[in-house]
Amino acid sequence: MSLPYGYLTTVALLAAGTLFTLAAPVRPRPLAMLSFWLGVVVNELPFVAFASLLAATVLALAEGDLSSPAAAGVAAAAVLGLGAGLGLVAWRGRQALPAVRRAMGAVPVSRRLPYGRILCRPFFRRRRAVERIPGLTYGPAGRRNLLDLYRHRSRPSGAPVLIHLHGGGYTGGRKNTQSLPLLHRLAGQGWVCVSANYRLRPQATFHDHLADAKKVIAWVREHGPSYGADPDRIVLAGSSAGAHLAALAGLTADDPAFQPGFEHVDTSVAAVVGLGGYYGPYYDGDPRTSPFAHVRPDAPPFFLAHGDHDTLAPVETARSFAERLRGRSTRPVVYAELPGGQHAFDLFHSLRFEAVVNAIDAFTAQVLSCDSPERPRWRPGPPARQSG
Repeated sequence: MSLPYGYLTTVALLAAGTLFTLAAPVRPRPLAMLSFWLGVVVNELPFVAFASLLAATVLALAEGDLSSPAAAGVAAAAVLGLGAGLGLVAWRGRQALPAVRRAMGAVPVSRRLPYGRILCRPFFRRRRAVERIPGLTYGPAGRRNLLDLYRHRSRPSGAPVLIHLHGGGYTGGRKNTQSLPLLHRLAGQGWVCVSANYRLRPQATFHDHLADAKKVIAWVREHGPSYGADPDRIVLAGSSAGAHLAALAGLTADDPAFQPGFEHVDTSVAAVVGLGGYYGPYYDGDPRTSPFAHVRPDAPPFFLAHGDHDTLAPVETARSFAERLRGRSTRPVVYAELPGGQHAFDLFHSLRFEAVVNAIDAFTAQVLSCDSPERPRWRPGPPARQSG
């Protein structure tokens, strides 16, 4: 019996991705990184993975590579075994919707998911109704101080604003790569959305990152109205390191120590959204660089979503941060733990991320409709934790 190397390679890669998705190791670090890179696509797009397996099997069959009973048996076992594993991956992705609904408590979260897009067009495609204005300058640091702005082509006025800060461990990443399904969903509903670069290590320091995040807020305050934005309704969001940065910026609003040269600019936000965030200290280990150190009673409302299989930003830190916020803040704190979720779950139109987007939609609508942020209209549900 002999099988073509191309077919065996496809099966091996899908098997490794499925295995690392179902049993993601957190340690040692190199294995955790390998688990992330091999599993992130399989975890969010199991239907694409299974379609790839079927296509490879049909091609091998058409070329006569599965003509022997032994080869056909191996291929059948691969399809059935991997199909079962990928089915479990898809089932866990589907559990994100009940998890975020529990986390939101009494606030209703839409049960509708765009299954057609998830199954047939999961890779991001721009919405025709959304206009993207790229490369707007908000600071003096060249390419690292550029932002993209998204708005509905009808150009609404007085629109709420979502600012998104990308991840990348403060050493990489760029605007227009992450959380695009969220940006386009909200922009399609009349929001003005901003995706911004910021300065990175090793050229930049912690204070540079945080100053850049605040400069984006300041830019929206000054220039946002000319693009239809309401500068008094800003939601600050981020993914991974961007969630760390968004949390810090939201918790240190108007602090002149972090706003060199624009100390008197209002940098407060209506809410903070963290997706797969790291919330511990910065690289230098200084505890003051962690959002934990800045939690206060008047913190803005927070929405945190984190995968319980995240191998790059351990879920325990996100749980602890949510508990710290719940213990001190008088504002709503929503923490949704996503069953089977890995890092960077916000890259595709997946079952998991579309459920999270539904919850963010409901969360922001509730927060922005409150007449008094000090007396929110609802209490979120208990932490939506899952095991396994």
